[in-house]
Amino acid sequence: MGFPVTPFDSQEQIDEKALHANVQFLVENGLDSVFVCAGSGEYQSLDIKEYGQVVSVGVATVAGQVPVLAGAGGNIREAVERIQLAEKLGADGLLLLPPYLIIPEQEGLFNYYRTLAQSTSLPVIIYQRDNAIFNLNTLEKLANIPNVIGFKDGLGNFELNIEFVQTIGSNLQWMNGMPLAELTMPAYSALGYLSYSSAISNYIPQVSRAFYTSLLAGDQAMVSSIYEEVILPIHRIRQLRKGYAVSLIKAGMNIVGLPVGLEVRTPLVQVEREHYIQLESIIKRSHDLIAVNNNG
Repeated sequence: MGFPVTPFDSQEQIDEKALHANVQFLVENGLDSVFVCAGSGEYQSLDIKEYGQVVSVGVATVAGQVPVLAGAGGNIREAVERIQLAEKLGADGLLLLPPYLIIPEQEGLFNYYRTLAQSTSLPVIIYQRDNAIFNLNTLEKLANIPNVIGFKDGLGNFELNIEFVQTIGSNLQWMNGMPLAELTMPAYSALGYLSYSSAISNYIPQVSRAFYTSLLAGDQAMVSSIYEEVILPIHRIRQLRKGYAVSLIKAGMNIVGLPVGLEVRTPLVQVEREHYIQLESIIKRSHDLIAVNNNG
């Protein structure tokens, strides 16, 4: 699953041309779906007009080649407004993000996600992370809502995930949404999570695809090589500064020549020069690694 960024120019206006290039790059490189206005797209920093801009560009660029889903969450009334706008603009589905700040009881969590799901006829995916942590009973009830089709986990509690998958089974599609999901995908795939959100696909999609293909094929040697040369080194950089989950993506895209700029909206921070140079080196090694594997 591809999660494009929201590019900003030097005046912090949305750069629609750069966004088009980002989305087109994902589609051309074989991503199975595109999720706009989610975490990588700085959803929390977009006003309603900008949200509509991003959804519109995403839908127009993809042009029906793969599903386009839009994120929505936070303030419940604003979330419903954005959900209905995304549906009007032609999105194929929604990723329902956690409520704003509050750590709710399970009853409140259920009512929040039910309200969002029932505000649209589009299929929706529930996102678990941060302050939106479900128990089995709550998720079972949400899974019974007709247009709730998927569950994306960004928590990483494997005991809980085993309980979910074993009890709810094929009633939901199970998606790994952990930060740098390649890092945990071998463990998730063993549970039945067969898709994942790939941040690095924004700049090295060939690595994402090679990793996933090798994982499914049981090619442990290739999986280990990609871990050692690419995934773990990028993960270590991401951990150096808060907010790098977004700004490091934009840095990687600039390194490979995608015109998205380095600008992120506060409170996020740009990538430090030293870390940018380290990422350049990793990306070069990743190209060499995939080239050697293809030639071999």
